Amino acid sequence: MIKKEEFAHRRAKVFQQMKENSVVVIPTFPNIHHSTDEYLNYVPDYDFYYLTGFVEPEAIAVLLKSEGEEKFILFNRKKDPLVETWLGRRVGQDDASEELGVNEAYPIDEFTKRLPGLLTGKNNLYYPVGRYLEFEKQISEALFELRFKVRAGVSIPNAIINIEEILSELRLFKSDAELDLMRTANRISVDAHLRAMKAARPGVYEYEVAAELNYEFQRRGCSGYAYPSIVAGGVNACTLHYIVNNQKLRENELLLIDAGGKYQFYCADITRTFPISGKFTDHQKALYEVVLKAQLLAIEQVKPENSWMNMSEIADRTITEGLVDLGILKGNVDDLIEQKAFKPFYMHRIGHWLGIDVHDVGQYKTGDTWRAFEPGMVTTVEPGLYIQPGSKGVDEAWWGIGIRIEDNVLVTKDGHENFTEALPKTVEDVEAAVKG
Repeated sequence: MIKKEEFAHRRAKVFQQMKENSVVVIPTFPNIHHSTDEYLNYVPDYDFYYLTGFVEPEAIAVLLKSEGEEKFILFNRKKDPLVETWLGRRVGQDDASEELGVNEAYPIDEFTKRLPGLLTGKNNLYYPVGRYLEFEKQISEALFELRFKVRAGVSIPNAIINIEEILSELRLFKSDAELDLMRTANRISVDAHLRAMKAARPGVYEYEVAAELNYEFQRRGCSGYAYPSIVAGGVNACTLHYIVNNQKLRENELLLIDAGGKYQFYCADITRTFPISGKFTDHQKALYEVVLKAQLLAIEQVKPENSWMNMSEIADRTITEGLVDLGILKGNVDDLIEQKAFKPFYMHRIGHWLGIDVHDVGQYKTGDTWRAFEPGMVTTVEPGLYIQPGSKGVDEAWWGIGIRIEDNVLVTKDGHENFTEALPKTVEDVEAAVKG
């Protein structure tokens, strides 16, 4: 669990990077209802949550830095005993200081009235530019109002800065508390995948396997899945974001499962591919071994001073060499890599940052240079091969095979830690896990 003190530490880091005489204004995600009687589980804006730890809708956080003073102000919903009887407790304003560490708290319906005063005399305004149109309208209207007071000596922000530039970089490097939550999310998700491997067999529907995943996520304390689970049997695995999950599993086909739980806002993202009948066919095994070799070599590249592109390039080369060895590609390996001839069969990137978001924030480049890995970064490593039916020049024996293997890997000062190493992925171990 992330403690109040860590959220305060995060805000302190933002204050350090803010220019003097500045204000940060950041809203949370709007509350969305399907109907008057149906209330969805609310998910806050993750930047807002990262700074505040506050999970209620209809809230705006303000950070003020001026004349040596740093202040955290929250606008949130008023207490309402009748509404709370139906929908649960609200923090309100009086308890916000003790629970969240705010310096001042005001009802959310006072934000528009108070905003011009918060902007007055500030040189710089930080907010998530382009994220929420209605919120930006409020900002624009407040600035418009203040423009008419400039001749009276009122100064207004002369620079608007996207707060995402600061928050994305902070979120990229995980604290010890965050890493503990990610390890828990991954332990639960590993067990969910093992449960799914045992449940999958010919005649079972994809949605039945998905239900096993979700059961394990939630019974172990996850709020649910980190993203809609992909449970793709046979040719369905060649659709990268297949989430229909309504087909019957068939003998001698593969099942690709891309699924992860979300534990206290932190995500796991794991993929395994295994034979539904418990044993790979020769063609399935051959392609699988290519993907596995690429993934293992790519994971070896996850260490300080290497770049994200190092693991991408070694995966590209390994997959290209494997496809040439199997006769799926023909020609010189270097030429094929330069031509990106592997792209029809391996069309996605090697991985992505992982954290509160599944595809978490953080730059992959600094300028035109791929940035080096640093301790505290967490990346997925997920090469794949997908041979679409009808692939030109490819023997039909390969058609309809889709394979992806994905692990979640932390960069450490000495190398890396694979959060999902316990989940089988060699041919022998996978077959044993499926057979139970």
